[in-house]
Amino acid sequence: MFRNLAQLLATTPGRDRNDVFLIHPIQLSRWLDEAWDAARTIPAFGDPSKPEPFLGSTDVVETLNLPKPALATTPDIVPSGVLLTNPDVYSDKVFQVQNIGLAWHHLSYAYVIESTGVFEVMAEVLRRLLVGETLDTLSAGGLRWVRATEELFFRDPPLFSISGAVSEIRPDDRINRRNCMWRMFGMDLPHPVPARWVGPRDGGEQAWKSDTGSGVNTGFREKWTELLRQVWLGIENARNESGPNATDKEYVAFLCNALKDMMNMRRRGGQLAREEFVHVSTMSWFHLTLESDTPIVVDLKADATNAADRLAKIAQRVGMQPAARSRELFELADLMSAMLRAIEAGKFDTGEEAETLFVPLAGGVNAQLLQDMNRIIDLWQSATGDRVKDRPPGTVSGTLSAQPLRIPTPQTPAPAAATSNGARLSAKPS
Repeated sequence: MFRNLAQLLATTPGRDRNDVFLIHPIQLSRWLDEAWDAARTIPAFGDPSKPEPFLGSTDVVETLNLPKPALATTPDIVPSGVLLTNPDVYSDKVFQVQNIGLAWHHLSYAYVIESTGVFEVMAEVLRRLLVGETLDTLSAGGLRWVRATEELFFRDPPLFSISGAVSEIRPDDRINRRNCMWRMFGMDLPHPVPARWVGPRDGGEQAWKSDTGSGVNTGFREKWTELLRQVWLGIENARNESGPNATDKEYVAFLCNALKDMMNMRRRGGQLAREEFVHVSTMSWFHLTLESDTPIVVDLKADATNAADRLAKIAQRVGMQPAARSRELFELADLMSAMLRAIEAGKFDTGEEAETLFVPLAGGVNAQLLQDMNRIIDLWQSATGDRVKDRPPGTVSGTLSAQPLRIPTPQTPAPAAATSNGARLSAKPS
């Protein structure tokens, strides 16, 4: 959400993306309510001709929204007061995000960004800046970032805000995020919760896996990796003029449908919609912080040309290390999010539709899709160590069947015990 706001500022004459950090945290908090409210009227989630968005319910946004106004002239939510032309001025009008086409990323975006280690690194930076003087004196812009970050992500949110997905029932946002990611993807983050932040109310080791029942997509990674492998085979063979084409488009469609069904199962009745919105918003703030040489980055002497290098420099200042493949993860986040959104929206349900992932169409109408899919494959393999491009030992090019002997089952039941499926985004050395 914050990167969306930054993009709006970037297209406003006289403003730039970093002006997000000029906005007061109470306005940024209310901006999230405005953004959530906008999803009532924007067909941002797939085909607008289909009545049900892939939030799992047609009315979950309205169900969790603030009350309707008593008068037509009364705003139905407390206005953020954000004014694009001057972020340091308060406007008493509700920001008209309804006219923008605002949408938030898939939960996979939050998972991939947090896998870089950015949240824990910046949490330690914030802690040191607030409790001592082990880091440099901050500029005015750096002070604004510190205040906004603490207010937005390290204290209880304003009462009744859409971002208030913490309570006595689920008091730790770190645990809450891991719970959502475990349920949706059956995967852990590649780093543990730092011991400093583990408290008596957290529920013990791997508390995010407690009481999930059968509501865990434990087969997600298997099917996602298999889909990437099949698409890569299709890309390799797309221009074959002779010999067999090992890719079965119907099998690729089956995998897309299996992934769609798994994710839709976790979204029934609007489950995880609010949580996805909150966690994506949180990660977008830290991603935005590192996308350029923002005031806090400059204050920490971490100027660089990309987010991964900035994160590495900042981590070094506080005695930490980010994920080894942060560069790939930062680039993968947007691409994987868009692809999973499209899969959930049913864009590749048939063999003909699935074939557009690997076969060029006349006029290059799917050229960008092919490029994005190829890049997702490269980045996923490099970041995770899943060798999706390798052929099994003993096979010869052109002789490998695209489909295994037995196709994956549509859904694998969650294990009875809370055992880890492997936090493998950084588990394989490189």
